[in-house]
Amino acid sequence: MDFNLIMTIFAFLFGLTIGSFLNVCIYRLPRDLSLVYPPSNCPQCGQRISFYDNIPVVSYLWLRGRCRTCRNPIPLHYPVVELLSGLLGTAVFILYGFSFQTIAFFVFCAVLLLISFIDLQHKIIPDILSVPGALLGLVLAVFKIIPQVTWLDSLIGMAGGAGFFLLVAFLFKWLRKIDGMGMGDVKLLAMIGAWMGWRPLLFVVLIASLSGTLIGGGTLLLSRKKMDEKIPFGPFLVIGALGYFFFSQSILAFWYGLFAGY
Repeated sequence: MDFNLIMTIFAFLFGLTIGSFLNVCIYRLPRDLSLVYPPSNCPQCGQRISFYDNIPVVSYLWLRGRCRTCRNPIPLHYPVVELLSGLLGTAVFILYGFSFQTIAFFVFCAVLLLISFIDLQHKIIPDILSVPGALLGLVLAVFKIIPQVTWLDSLIGMAGGAGFFLLVAFLFKWLRKIDGMGMGDVKLLAMIGAWMGWRPLLFVVLIASLSGTLIGGGTLLLSRKKMDEKIPFGPFLVIGALGYFFFSQSILAFWYGLFAGY
């Protein structure tokens, strides 16, 4: 079997495994619970989950989405997070091969995935993820482990991302007299800027705003919630960041082609 194919399969399986751990973080971090103790257990009945019931995606399908002991439903986001993590691991490996960049950028993608689901469920973005994440991006840029971004680009991206959203938050509060932007979003965009540099930030915010308007607005209409219902913005920033990260070449080619005749 081809070595690259073997490594691609391994990257997918590794991503699935990390996705299982991300699910632990999604449940425990917002509740200030230990990530290592107690071992994995059913949140409904407290029964410890055996290793054969904790196989990413497979166990969910085998158990038909229910706890083996109490038969309560297992939330759908568990296999979704695992599958997305596996796909992200595969995609990063295809882009960067067997390298330190693959490890670094998979960490970046995994943290973005973790942040988006925590924000979706709890409407918070823990500082313990975004702040160290931003600093790690800057350090990796300084030591050229992510050579696509210079340390100066990373620093400007971090400061620019935070500064832009701070300005938006200030203006919104000044005009509407209410908070319209959480500080978690400010730190998340700073983290994205630290890893990706300042150049993609406009695209990230644009895609986040468009997808937030379409998806968020559609969700409000379908669920018949009040129009002033707060919708977490973090997941849409993640969509913009991952969209640029994986498809930047196609995006830039389309952009330049659009204005080539002018």
